[in-house]
Amino acid sequence: QVQLVESGGGLVQPGGSLRLSCAASGFTLDYYAIGWFRQAPGKEREGVSCISSSDGSTYYADSVKGRFTISRDNAKNTVTLQMNSLKPEDTAVYYCATPMESSCSYEYRYWGQGTQVTVSS
Repeated sequence: QVQLVESGGGLVQPGGSLRLSCAASGFTLDYYAIGWFRQAPGKEREGVSCISSSDGSTYYADSVKGRFTISRDNAKNTVTLQMNSLKPEDTAVYYCATPMESSCSYEYRYWGQGTQVTVSS
């Protein structure tokens, strides 16, 4: 059974950092693209970042470029989103997901349950 579980969310002050992890079970994560998404209250879900498996390409939303870094740890079957210089507008529930394809461009079929990130002083 394919399952994704996010962890690492929490409360952090503006300018702080958090490290989110997406742990996979039921499949080998390094064969597939993994994306991170977020949804703030009253807003639509938006794509934050993605890492492909075909060539390791990474993609970032303009709002997080230069602050967030996505990476794989294939030995642990996880994908990590390092978030630095956090802003209040980064507050949201963060989800990882996979299209079960090597490219980030496909429809995402499997989703985690989400982890809350709150940036506030």
